[in-house]
Amino acid sequence: MTQHIVKHIHRVNAQRDMASALGILPVIHSLQNWQCERLLVTHEDLAQQSRYQNAMQFFVDELYGPKDFSQRDADIARVIPKLASVLPQSAMLAMEDALALNALSFELDMKMAQALGDTPITRHSYAQAYREVGTQETRTKQIEIIEHLGAQLDGVVKMRGIGMLISLARRPAKMAGLLTLHEFLERGFKAFKAIGDVHSFIDPVLAKEREIMTILLDEKSPLPDENPLPDVTA
Repeated sequence: MTQHIVKHIHRVNAQRDMASALGILPVIHSLQNWQCERLLVTHEDLAQQSRYQNAMQFFVDELYGPKDFSQRDADIARVIPKLASVLPQSAMLAMEDALALNALSFELDMKMAQALGDTPITRHSYAQAYREVGTQETRTKQIEIIEHLGAQLDGVVKMRGIGMLISLARRPAKMAGLLTLHEFLERGFKAFKAIGDVHSFIDPVLAKEREIMTILLDEKSPLPDENPLPDVTA
């Protein structure tokens, strides 16, 4: 598992370097901002509920957004063998899912950015680029990773003592120069612990995202008339 985690980190670093060389990083960052706002609008019913607010914000900030994850990823790559020896398997699987999601999402964002070019990002230009990229298998895999991540998080937050373990690790993590990684783990745990039943959050999100994906990739659904995306101001 540790090898897969490091592989995901190397993959996204290589993609980021390629995007920088191609000069499309600014477009990717704009796209990622737009996508985060779109998620918040699409799932406004969940985002407005205090029970789910932190989980939704963690998702867009720490898993899907334009934030620079290089320090967190460098920390993980440096201490992954030690993490594997102290964290439960479900926590390690959740970390692998998070990094796999980050790498796969960046790959898709690169393709979308190239399809968009200099076109302003709107619900219509995004829908057209999404269909043009047309990666049904990869989009499905992206959703499946989120589904698996949700299952792992549900197990982690129910483990007795895991919150205490994360809390006690803060000081040694800071002394070891791993505060960025620790804060990522701590924010994630607190956000999903507050939900109780993680599936009550993940399942409706996934159902809606599958519905949107199906419409956007269905050539029989005319665009822009049947565009399922909301208007977004990013």
